Amino acid sequence: MSGLRYKEKITLVSGGSRGIGKGCVEVFEEEGKHTERDLNSRGPGESCFIYGDVTKEPDIKNIVEKTIEKYGRLDCLINNVGTHPPPHPIDEFSAEDFRKLIDLNVVSYFLFSKYALPYLRLTEGSIINISSLVGNIGQGQAVTYCATKGAITSMTKALAIDESKYNVRVNSISPSNIWTPLFDSYLKTCPESEEVKKGFENNQLLGRFGTIQEIGQACLFLAADATFCTGTELNLSAGAELNYANKNMRPKAS
Repeated sequence: MSGLRYKEKITLVSGGSRGIGKGCVEVFEEEGKHTERDLNSRGPGESCFIYGDVTKEPDIKNIVEKTIEKYGRLDCLINNVGTHPPPHPIDEFSAEDFRKLIDLNVVSYFLFSKYALPYLRLTEGSIINISSLVGNIGQGQAVTYCATKGAITSMTKALAIDESKYNVRVNSISPSNIWTPLFDSYLKTCPESEEVKKGFENNQLLGRFGTIQEIGQACLFLAADATFCTGTELNLSAGAELNYANKNMRPKAS
């Protein structure tokens, strides 16, 4: 995949067929195969979809190897795959729920990085991890999700230290509310969904959701232009972490 600012470079995006991952693929250049056909028809770069279950280590290894087999090199890895469970207090999450979320949201990042790094070291490439603003500021009824995103941010910084000797940069992006199919599906389950949507929009100082294309542009900046950035966490949040929030409107404990 290539753009004018990242010509003849190869980027691997996990979870690239929809949501934030699709936005990254579109900027760098039918779910999966449909995305491949659509992007290839638009140009100027090339897109290739490789299927895999990212909770399975052999599948992750195969995705990296197939990428190298097809293109012969790797310049950037964007770790993006993951999910956000429906809101629940800790009492309603099981240990198994948490373990499965860790496998998807954190261990997949670790394994993609592990198998991609031998090739990224050869090109002095970079890794971009999609984290979340709530990994730093927290979120109600999302204790397991926040824990996984905090882990990604910490892993990014630790890996940046280790890989600096190879001139491989490792950075993360922490978005606030981005309009994705997952967000759309969640809002459809909410009574008074328009009011709920407006509340999410108003979390940002700019009064709107971010777009998947804006995530892609931030990734392109980190991959192509931010050559003196490593271990950096880029808040893509429209100021959601700024100003005072109303913290006293909470139900009494039962």
